[in-house]
Amino acid sequence: MSSEPSIFFADPNERQGSFLRRTFVLGGLTALGGLALSGRLAELQIFKAQQYATAATENQFNFRLVPPPRGRILDRDGRVIAGNRPSFRVLVVRDETKDLDQTLDLLGRLLPDTLDRRRNIIREVNAAPRFSPVPVKSDLTWEEFARVNLHANELPGVMADMHDARFYPFGGSFAHVIGYVAKPNDRDIKAIKDRGEQVPEILYNPGFRIGRQGVEKAFDLPLRGEAGGTRVEVDARGRVVAEDVGGSRPAIQGDDVVLTLDADIQNRALEVFGEEAGSCVVMDVRNGDILAMVSAPSFDPNLFVGGVPSSIYRALADYERRPLLDKALSGTFAPGSTFKPVVGLASLKRGGNPDRRIVCNGGYYLGRRFACLGRHGALDMRGAIKNSCNVYFMTLAVEMGPDAIAETARAMGLGQTFDIGIGGQKAGLVPDREWKRQTFKGEQQTWWPGETPSYAIGQGALNVNALQLAVYTSRLANGQKAVMPRLIKSVGGVEQTHGDFADLAYDPAMLKVLRDGMEAVTDVGGTGFRNSQLGLGSIKMAGKTGTAQARNYGSGSRKGAGRPWEQKDHNLFIAYAPTDNPRYAVSVIVQHGGMGGGTAGAPRAREVMRVALLKDPEMRQRIEQAGLVTTEDPGAHEVEAVAAEQSAAQPVGDVAAPVAESPPEAPR
Repeated sequence: MSSEPSIFFADPNERQGSFLRRTFVLGGLTALGGLALSGRLAELQIFKAQQYATAATENQFNFRLVPPPRGRILDRDGRVIAGNRPSFRVLVVRDETKDLDQTLDLLGRLLPDTLDRRRNIIREVNAAPRFSPVPVKSDLTWEEFARVNLHANELPGVMADMHDARFYPFGGSFAHVIGYVAKPNDRDIKAIKDRGEQVPEILYNPGFRIGRQGVEKAFDLPLRGEAGGTRVEVDARGRVVAEDVGGSRPAIQGDDVVLTLDADIQNRALEVFGEEAGSCVVMDVRNGDILAMVSAPSFDPNLFVGGVPSSIYRALADYERRPLLDKALSGTFAPGSTFKPVVGLASLKRGGNPDRRIVCNGGYYLGRRFACLGRHGALDMRGAIKNSCNVYFMTLAVEMGPDAIAETARAMGLGQTFDIGIGGQKAGLVPDREWKRQTFKGEQQTWWPGETPSYAIGQGALNVNALQLAVYTSRLANGQKAVMPRLIKSVGGVEQTHGDFADLAYDPAMLKVLRDGMEAVTDVGGTGFRNSQLGLGSIKMAGKTGTAQARNYGSGSRKGAGRPWEQKDHNLFIAYAPTDNPRYAVSVIVQHGGMGGGTAGAPRAREVMRVALLKDPEMRQRIEQAGLVTTEDPGAHEVEAVAAEQSAAQPVGDVAAPVAESPPEAPR
C-alpha cells in the first residue's frame, strides 16, 4: 500500500508563497549575523584596539631578570673580605640549540674540562625555564673566552659573556665566619614555600647565588640587593632579536656589611696554627668587639661559588681534622685548667679567703687519688693559679659543691650562646645537680662527691668553645662589666650596637686576685712563662694554661709522642694584655696538640696578641717610645729577636696543666 505525502500543495501559487517566506527568514537571519559580526569587529578594531595592541606588544617583548651585584663584606678598616669580581662564562640556551648533545660535543673540543661535567650540565639545562641561559663553565681565561667567541657561528644557542662572581680575597682566613654562596637548590625553594612565602623569581635565575653559612647566610637578604631586568624583543619562537634599552632597569647592589674583625689579626691567627687543628678568638675587653675568630684548618670558600667538585668536598669532609667545622663556635672542649680561676672566683664570692694556704702533697684523696703535677707545698690562691695546682682547687670545689661553681661559670660567659649575628653556636655544657637530675635516671641522677674534683680542674662533663673562653677572659680582664661580644659593626651604613653592659656581680677586688695569679703564670716560674713573653718592653701579657684530657689514660702515659692524633690531649691558653691596663683578650684551643697549654697554646696566643697590640695606635706609640719598633717597619716580626733573647734568659716553668689520672669513680 503506497503512502501519501504528509504535505502537498494543491495550488502552484501556494508553493511560491512558502518559498518566499523561507527566503525572508533566511535573509533576516543573515542580516542579523552580519550586524553582530560588524559590531564585534567594531569593538575589536575601534573600541578595544589599544588594549589588544598593548597585549600584542607584551607578547613581542619579554622582561628577563638580571641578578644584582651582591653587597660586600668588609673588615673593621674597610678592607674587602667578600666582594665581586668580573668573570667570563659560557652559557647555553636549550631552545636555541638544534642538537644539545652535538653542541656540548663542540664545546668539549673548545673547553675540554666541560666533558667531566657533561651529565650535570644536561640535567641543569633540562631543569631550566624555556629560553633561560644556563652556565656551562665560569671563570674562563681570556684565551678560552676568545676561542668560544671565534667559533660562535658554529655554536647555535651558545653565548659567552661577563658577569659578577663572588670572590673571597683572603681565601680561608675568614671562611667559617663569612661562609660562602651557592646556587639555590630544591630544599631552599621548599623551605620558602613551607613558610607560606612567595618564591622570588630571581631564585630561578641560573646565575643567582644565596648565602650558605656565616655572615653570607645570616645577612643574605640585605646582601642580595634588588634584581634588575632587561626588556628584550623576541620572535615567534621566543628567540631574542633585540633589546629595548628604554624598558630595562638596572640592578641595585646589595648593602655592605662591616664586621668588627681585623684582617691582619685574623690572618695571623690562622697562620700560627700551621698544620694543627683548633680555634682562636680575640676580643676587645672594653667594648666586646671580636677582632679575630678563626677555626683551623680552614678551606677556600672560592671553591664553593661555582659548585665545588664532589671529590674535593669529600676530601674536606673526610679529613679527620674537620676543616668544614667551625671550631670557634661549634667545637666544644673541656677547658682544663683554664677553668680554675672560675673555681677561685666562686670561692671568693662565698667568703673564701684568697690568702688561705692549702698544702699540696702531689695528690688529692676522695675515695681514690687525684694526681697533681707536682708537690707544690702550701699555696694561696695566687700561687695556686701560677702553679696550676690541682689539689688547691679540688679542695675548694669539694667544699662548695658543683652548683656554686656552675653559677659563677655561667656568670662569666660559659655554657651559653651570644647574639653576634650569625648562627652555628653550641652552648656547650656547664653541669650541676639539676642537670644530672634532668639528664639521667635512677642512681645516676645523684651528683656524687667524687665527680667534683674533676669538675674543679675543667674536666668531666664540662665543655666550652673558644668564643666563650674569650668572653670569660674579657670579663675577668675588664673587672667590672659583663662584656658581650659583637661581630657585626654595621649593615648598610647603620651601626649595630648591643647597648650598655651589665655590671658583674663580683667585687673588683676578687677579680684582681685572679688577675694577679694570671700575671704570675706568665712571670718567672709560671706554667706559661717561657712562651708568653711578648718582647714589647713594659707591655706584658697575663694568662692561664690548660690541658684537657681526650681519653682515659688509666695509669699510662699522657705524653702525646707516638700516639695517634685523635688520642692526644687538647691544649688551651687564655690571656689578656697589657696587664696594667687590659685591652685585648685571646683564647686559643689546640685540638689534640699533645703538649701542655703553655707549650702549644701560649706561643700562638703570644703571636696573635702581638699583632693586636702593634695595630693599636696608643700601644704602638708606647712600644716605639721604648725603642723596640721603628715607624718604617709596621710588622710584628721586629720583636722576634728581643722576645727570643728574653725567653732564653729565663728558666722554664711548668708547661702542662695537670688533670686527673683517670675519670673519677664516684664513691658512694
